[in-house]
Amino acid sequence: MSMLKYWLWLTRCRGLTNQTRLALLEHFLTPEAIYYADPGEVLLTDGITREQAETLRNKDLGEADRILGACAEQNLRILTMGDAEYPVRLRSIYDPPCVLYLRGRLPTMDEEPAIAVVGTREATPYGLRTAEQMGFGLAEAGAVVVTGLARGIDSAAAQGALRAGGTPVGVLGCGIDVVYPKENRWLYEDVAAAGALVSEYPPGTEPSASHFPARNRIMSGLSVAVLVVEAPPHSGALITAGAALEQGRDVFAVPGQIDAENSWGCNRLIREGAGLAAEPWDILREYAEAFPGKLKTPERRAPEPLGELPRDRDEAQPMKPTLRLSEAGLTDDQTALLRILGDEPMLVDDLIEATQLPARRVLSALTMLEVDGYAVPCGGKRYAGGVTLIES
Repeated sequence: MSMLKYWLWLTRCRGLTNQTRLALLEHFLTPEAIYYADPGEVLLTDGITREQAETLRNKDLGEADRILGACAEQNLRILTMGDAEYPVRLRSIYDPPCVLYLRGRLPTMDEEPAIAVVGTREATPYGLRTAEQMGFGLAEAGAVVVTGLARGIDSAAAQGALRAGGTPVGVLGCGIDVVYPKENRWLYEDVAAAGALVSEYPPGTEPSASHFPARNRIMSGLSVAVLVVEAPPHSGALITAGAALEQGRDVFAVPGQIDAENSWGCNRLIREGAGLAAEPWDILREYAEAFPGKLKTPERRAPEPLGELPRDRDEAQPMKPTLRLSEAGLTDDQTALLRILGDEPMLVDDLIEATQLPARRVLSALTMLEVDGYAVPCGGKRYAGGVTLIES
């Protein structure tokens, strides 16, 4: 406990950025060493300014003691970067939080296929329904669902994970004891009981506009991938997707109507290479080998289509249009798929196997081929070729 107060002192020193704190820890190794460091040595820290170094002259531990008292009273845990339980996955990002406050039981995140589900607060009925279905399906298959517990998509995904009996993790932009939005009080309680609430802000911290972009890096940092369900232009969900890409995480998106404002961000992400997620397994198949025994394939599969009625043997078959490869402007992934697709519909899983491409790239390429009319959806997650390919 005595070491914790130095961590809290460091995180509550005014005027320091998170990057400055991390630089100090890299130089001095422990916050206690920073506390007792000579002012001249503090200035040797990479990137620190004289003004920032001056803030470290304040040795008052009163606020740290108050935070420790509040955490004890509310049964909150404090996890520091120096603790073995601190997730390596989170520690490896560019600017990990020095301290995490926890309520509930945080899974061993490094061993879990954790998926962050994000989206707009002003969700449509379609978005809310989809987010809950995705949260349910991900949790039912064995994934940990990470959300920000904001109004809209976040809350719906958390409710779906809870309904499936999963272990949701809520990452907050305020103190754990501050419910935001107010109507989520019972959702907070349920998530804390089934999984964990996480924040880098001490108890009593009110929500602030600057806290939520900072919170987003933790959500993606704890996860192997981020799923965006609905995101209009300038949505905070797109900030989370950007943070995920910077951290080397995968990004998936739920497609939507091309004229729907809330689908603008998702459709743009898919166009730029994000994985298309129409069901949870579109995401989780990417991680089945990396987490053996953790994920289970869905038992309920979409029924196969009945197929076409038999035609008269002599009935002329319509000719498919031709497409000259050199003039088509296709990506390598699209070209690989078109070379495989023929008149007989093929399952998406078979196309993934045949091309040896990641599932998210196959799904993204199929979407663009379908939009252009080069691939024809046949139901039951099957596609056929829509053109005759000319190689020259």
